[in-house]
Amino acid sequence: MSKQSREMFRELAIYSQAGMNFVFSIFVGLGIGWYLDNKVFDGRTVPYLTFAFLGLGIIAGFKHLWELSRRASDD
Repeated sequence: MSKQSREMFRELAIYSQAGMNFVFSIFVGLGIGWYLDNKVFDGRTVPYLTFAFLGLGIIAGFKHLWELSRRASDD
């Protein structure tokens, strides 16, 4: 495999990791919030923990994108 092909696959892996990590962090935050609302607290806190952990998941996704962009700009 040529050096150019290897570099292209490396960049493709980095960008696909960024997209998947962003989406997974949102879904994990949403899932944790839903689980706490509906299973742990029996629906007494229904929308609040779901929204709080969804927000934390979105923040975590953007944090990872920020770190990835800083790492890419250093290269």
